Amino acid sequence: MDPVAALPEPTARGRADTQLTSSQPGLPNMNAVTAFLVFIFGAAALGAGYFVSVILGVGLFVVAILIAMSVKMANVWEKFVILRMGKLQSVRGAGLFAIIPVLDNVIAIIDGRIQTTAFNAEQALTKDTVPVNVDAIVFWHVHDAEKAALAITNYRQAIDRVSQTSLREMIGSSMLASLLSDRKEADEQLKVEIGQKTAPWGISVSSVEIRDVAIPEALQDAMSRQAQAEREKQARVILGSAEAAIAGQFVAAANTYAGHPEALQLRAMNIIYETTKERGATILMPSSMVDSMNPYGNTLALALASNEVLKPSGLLKTAEMPLTRTAVAV
Repeated sequence: MDPVAALPEPTARGRADTQLTSSQPGLPNMNAVTAFLVFIFGAAALGAGYFVSVILGVGLFVVAILIAMSVKMANVWEKFVILRMGKLQSVRGAGLFAIIPVLDNVIAIIDGRIQTTAFNAEQALTKDTVPVNVDAIVFWHVHDAEKAALAITNYRQAIDRVSQTSLREMIGSSMLASLLSDRKEADEQLKVEIGQKTAPWGISVSSVEIRDVAIPEALQDAMSRQAQAEREKQARVILGSAEAAIAGQFVAAANTYAGHPEALQLRAMNIIYETTKERGATILMPSSMVDSMNPYGNTLALALASNEVLKPSGLLKTAEMPLTRTAVAV
């Protein structure tokens, strides 16, 4: 077995510490301008020592070394913190500048751009004693390079530790429901707390965002059932409201039909028409229903029958008129 492969992988905390340590500010690398000047004087020193004079060549070589040690260049987002004999001499910004070799020392190069630090809290208890895992990210930048270099040893690692502590404090003082629903309020609370702790180090916090809140699976199932029960309750309430509205409309329609029998007859005829649209449908109706749909025809038939049975003496014969049963087939 490969001994390298057998080694355990570093944890997330170990990887974060390694990255923080390797990214600490240190001595600046030689920039392109300085490297070019050193190359020119070094070549001149070799040429002068070989063709002109050894003393001149040594002098030019010393000048090349002094240039390499003294000429520095900072990018627009960088701040160089310089100490002279152990005391703060200056903080230099973008551009070329020179320091005194041996006396001056660049102790830190501070990056002034906005940077991000991811942090988390595992198995942190909320105010209602629910264990949660929370992942978040903080956006920050250095606004005072002098404080960031002199007030604290490792400001990147300190931001990570402070962010974790503030996150656990916020979780412990919050209910689970508010933590899940009020993300913006939790983000703002973390931003204020972390910003207050990092301000003495010359660091400003731009924003904090909670990326994920993980809860136990058993609690997820319980919350899912609760949400489903709430939705069913709401659906039943809506259905009951709809039934009440429909019943009210039926009452209003019944009142309208009671005062206007003709409207009821037209409605009945429309229902029969809609029912008989499809071919092959057969409907059996009693004659009383058919007669009710044509009240004027029934009145005329009764009047004619009365004229036929009326005698000159004015006595009315009793006439037995057959009732009709009607079947409508379509």
